[in-house]
Amino acid sequence: MLAGTSMLALVGVSAPAIAQERVAPVEIFTTTESYDPIRYEGAFIIAEAWRELGLDVSVRPMEFSTLLDRFYSEQDFDATILGWSGRVDRLDPQFFLGTLDSRQAELGANNPGGYDNPDYDALYDAQGAEFDIEARRDLVHEMQDVYMGDVPVVVLFHRDEVVAYNNTQFTNMNAMAGEGLYSEWVPMEAEPVGDRTTLRIGGPQEPDNINPLASTSVWGWKWMRMYYDRLVRLSPDVEPVPWAAERVDPVDDVTIEVTLREGMTFHDGEPLTAEDIAFTFNYYMDSEYSYFNSYLAPIESVEVTGDRTVRFNLSEPSAPFATITLSQIPILPAHIWSEIDNPQDLTPEQIPTVGSGPFAFERYDRGEFMSLTTNRDHFHADEISVDGVEFQIFADAEGVFTALQTGEIDMTAWRMEPGQIPLAEGNDDLTVVSVPDFGYFHMTYNLRREPFDDRAVRRALTMAMDRERMVNVLLDGRGEVGTTVVAPVNAYWHNPFVERFEYDMDAARAELEEAGYSWDSEGHLQR
Repeated sequence: MLAGTSMLALVGVSAPAIAQERVAPVEIFTTTESYDPIRYEGAFIIAEAWRELGLDVSVRPMEFSTLLDRFYSEQDFDATILGWSGRVDRLDPQFFLGTLDSRQAELGANNPGGYDNPDYDALYDAQGAEFDIEARRDLVHEMQDVYMGDVPVVVLFHRDEVVAYNNTQFTNMNAMAGEGLYSEWVPMEAEPVGDRTTLRIGGPQEPDNINPLASTSVWGWKWMRMYYDRLVRLSPDVEPVPWAAERVDPVDDVTIEVTLREGMTFHDGEPLTAEDIAFTFNYYMDSEYSYFNSYLAPIESVEVTGDRTVRFNLSEPSAPFATITLSQIPILPAHIWSEIDNPQDLTPEQIPTVGSGPFAFERYDRGEFMSLTTNRDHFHADEISVDGVEFQIFADAEGVFTALQTGEIDMTAWRMEPGQIPLAEGNDDLTVVSVPDFGYFHMTYNLRREPFDDRAVRRALTMAMDRERMVNVLLDGRGEVGTTVVAPVNAYWHNPFVERFEYDMDAARAELEEAGYSWDSEGHLQR
């Protein structure tokens, strides 16, 4: 026999073709139609195109808190449509970039899809330690280039924040980019027009919970940040404003000293001291709660150096430390939380709600109502004109809009639906405000599961998403097709030259064919 020649070839018999198997069915998780019709309809648009590619696809709408649990806490999903809100602290790219850091892929952390790229992680560390802003921008741009070709997550669109308030009840209602009206500053700046001094907010969202060691939704933190203080707050212009901290002084590149304001107390009357600050940060770092891991990662130790002074020792320089970490960690009363060994096991009735913030927790009736009262002992109290804040929870966006029109609420916490906007604009009692969003709605693939563990499949499925249709039809043009996790409106940090994935079914099929996929006689994708 000739070397390298098979017996089958010698006798003129063809080798049998390698059998291919159908790609397993996949499931898209999304919100219910009543909670968010845009995400709901978007899932069906995507599923329709994926079926055309030969996939067996089903769409599974879920109640929001259940969806969050499956996505974050359990990572039990194939592909999920969710969103990241554009809170003011996220104008610095650190947070959104961290959602693709492999060290954030553990249960409960911010990379549920499990993207793991050592080059990306190394760049993430480098940009966080770079104080030269132009050099840091170059690294941030490179990170966007690195991950885009792998498409572990698809930014579907950035949706304009179109909200409204009742101008016959309150003035000085200043919307913030990414946050709209439901920011931490509006309740502290709103001025009543009439006799009622309680600001009433309405929305279809409620916190996943109000446990500061368990909440993983923006709706939990939008509420809690009003009754918990932070060392720093970010102004509407994203400037760090000393808050519970009187001063933040860099000692050197890896040492930060914080001096607290004098006379601060918690809502139960107990004094707030440096011990509470050190306790809080150590408690978070020692807990199994992963939501703040990317913020806390640079901290090596926290030590009390005086009655009102705390020193943060960092393992490496951190350019966004004051802007991000110190502005996001809520100050917990050590005299309460030090008695709790397993904070994530607390039942709703057991969760402490004592903070030191400008508002104090009063009531939470799940699914219905939340309320806060103004803390008149707070150092900022003289600047606050309202006596309290109420949040009414509705079943859907239509209920919120009806309540706004009838005067039951004063402002919306969430975007109005496209069909509601012209009605609000025609009502003289309502002021409509539109601000761009630097948050985004995304489709995240679970890279631990087939077929999403295959880069070629992810690229093809991304090409099979008609995101222009989502923006033009579902959003009525009030938004922008997404590219990277750093939004175009965040122009300094956004890389406009990354690989783009336009809607192109032919290109999607070609990508799959090149990777060895084919279709059976019934059109099912197989490999």
